[in-house]
Amino acid sequence: MGLVSHAERELRLAGLFDENSDYNGKLGKATLDLIKIFAEQRHSGGSSAMVRELFSELSNFQNLTPITSNPNEWNDVSEMSQEPMWQSSRNPALFSKDGGKTWYDVSTLSTGIN
Repeated sequence: MGLVSHAERELRLAGLFDENSDYNGKLGKATLDLIKIFAEQRHSGGSSAMVRELFSELSNFQNLTPITSNPNEWNDVSEMSQEPMWQSSRNPALFSKDGGKTWYDVSTLSTGIN
């Protein structure tokens, strides 16, 4: 059995195509669409693992390289916050009060220095 058949069977068994499931069955369809594209690419064992890892990181808004203090990576959102504030254009969870020299991550409450 191929990947697409396997995925479709598992999604059906989980009820994810049913109208009364999450997002009215659209979650199953969206997932199967991604599986079909992945299967069409015909990856080897090595490249499939790398593509899955990259997709997971990027679809979770993770960065592949470190955040920098480059002004092009920071959007001034001071007007919305009513105080000096920048938001990373590369990771929407990162905010800075000094134009990107230091920042904090609202998703993990961690801080960083560039």
